[in-house]
Amino acid sequence: MDPHDDEEMAKIQKELETNGSAAAAAKIQTYLDEQDNIQLNIAITGESGSGKSSFVNAFRGIHNRDKERAAPTGVTETTTDPTPYPHPNHPNVTLWDLPGIGTTKFPADEYLKKVEFERFDFFIIISADRFRENDVKLAQEIQKMKKKFYFVHSKIDHNIRDEEETQGSEFNEEETLKEIREDCIQGLKGRVESPQVFLVASRKLHLYDFPLLEKTLEEELPAHKKHVLLLALPNVSLEIIIKKKEALQARIKYRASLSALGAAVPVPGLSFDADMVMIAATIRQYQVTFGLDSASLQRLAQTAGLPLDELRAVMSSPLAGKEINKDLIIKVLCSSVTFVSLTAAEEGSRFIPFFGIPAAMTLSFVSTYTTLNMFLNMLADDSQKVFKKALGLNTTV
Repeated sequence: MDPHDDEEMAKIQKELETNGSAAAAAKIQTYLDEQDNIQLNIAITGESGSGKSSFVNAFRGIHNRDKERAAPTGVTETTTDPTPYPHPNHPNVTLWDLPGIGTTKFPADEYLKKVEFERFDFFIIISADRFRENDVKLAQEIQKMKKKFYFVHSKIDHNIRDEEETQGSEFNEEETLKEIREDCIQGLKGRVESPQVFLVASRKLHLYDFPLLEKTLEEELPAHKKHVLLLALPNVSLEIIIKKKEALQARIKYRASLSALGAAVPVPGLSFDADMVMIAATIRQYQVTFGLDSASLQRLAQTAGLPLDELRAVMSSPLAGKEINKDLIIKVLCSSVTFVSLTAAEEGSRFIPFFGIPAAMTLSFVSTYTTLNMFLNMLADDSQKVFKKALGLNTTV
């Protein structure tokens, strides 16, 4: 268990003992709301035509041709002021498309003040080839201000294609990538402390170094920011899907505790209704985080160049392709013998003198914990199948 979780659960236990179940439930809800609203601001900068806007769009799972949500792309500088692009499913995560430093007529230190660097959690400096003098100066200023930054060599798929055409039968992709990476790092050594360069293709984030960039960000961000980043990441690997599942699983005990505290109210049926509303809302969050809601699937179909129905066809859970609501959840749960038994036992235990309410609280915790884990597993499995289908991998079990 995360040490922060240990500390938070201890606070909730103390609140329960001191001020009762209603105060403890309020504390849990406040904690969950705070976690859902942690802000993450990512600055994307680089020279004109480096692929900044394409990276911003790809990170958010949006096609460049999406006129409503996409950051405008082009070979000329389209950004004159810092422009925020919120994540479509996680509005607390914002990617900022910054004007290229070479277009602002400001030295690096003044440029950072102009774009209000304090608000950004980290910077990604993008180049389509070698990093330029302006990129180095900007990195040096960011380093002075104790902020994290990462160099991304974009459009690496173009480089690979060109080298393959040039070298013909002698082409070796692994060696070519190594040479490009080392060439970039050599140009930064002695000027930037411990330079890290990631080779990325915005149209193919599952390839090359984007998964490594994601791991590096996870390692270097504070724990609470790491959780926010993870949930907003595009599903570019099965590993990310598994990590999302684990992160969501770690929050289930808080939801189950809310359910248990609600069961302390001695009104038959009230706990069940409240639980169903809470469970449906939580599962909707799961669906969005895994990119299985209708809007996310449509964006993925557009990006992958597949009919939407083909993506939906590989999903096998009873939630597949459906709008999550209380009625659907009840319908699915009614086919579960375990859930029906636990619910009946919880309601029946209320009428047992002295021990009835504590027993109902325990059963409510177990029922909600089991239910959320079941649906989380379903959606994680569907997400893996959709990911494989989008990449053209074998989805048969």
